[in-house]
Amino acid sequence: MLNPRSSGSFRYSFVSTQGPHETASPMLSVLGMTGVTVEQTELKLPSRLDAVAQGANAVAEFLARAGVGEEAAFGIDMAVREGIANAAIHGNKLDEEKIVTVTIKKFADSLEIIVRDQGSGFDVETVSDPTAEGNIMKTSGRGIFFMRNFMDEVSWSVLPEGGTALRMIKKLETS
Repeated sequence: MLNPRSSGSFRYSFVSTQGPHETASPMLSVLGMTGVTVEQTELKLPSRLDAVAQGANAVAEFLARAGVGEEAAFGIDMAVREGIANAAIHGNKLDEEKIVTVTIKKFADSLEIIVRDQGSGFDVETVSDPTAEGNIMKTSGRGIFFMRNFMDEVSWSVLPEGGTALRMIKKLETS
């Protein structure tokens, strides 16, 4: 289902699907997980700074519907904001012809969030450590540090078609 949303001066769209694991992730059936339902939402955002808040708000709505606790939601929000900001600013260079795509999937025990840009890619190993003595007083450069601390898994890959995909996993407490 494709739903356009309007927010102020731009529109974003999202696709939300919910269904059996076979359509959402064939790997789950290989792992013997049957009867699993996956909810997924995809956002397409312009490469603008105001898209960070819009994307984070849409993810917050998803987390609320999914029943994610307040503490986990706070960390996820911080990581998503940093991911979208990095994709728009560093990946797409604020080029409004390029989009930032955010895909969030809820599985039984985890969330997977993928943030993709259409830029030239980057090597995460070249990013300065914000906890190093010479970087402590800098006002930027902490986004990757936050993502790694708030999420359980964080990885980047350069896409063959161009751009970078940030993949973050958050394990959820099950009751």
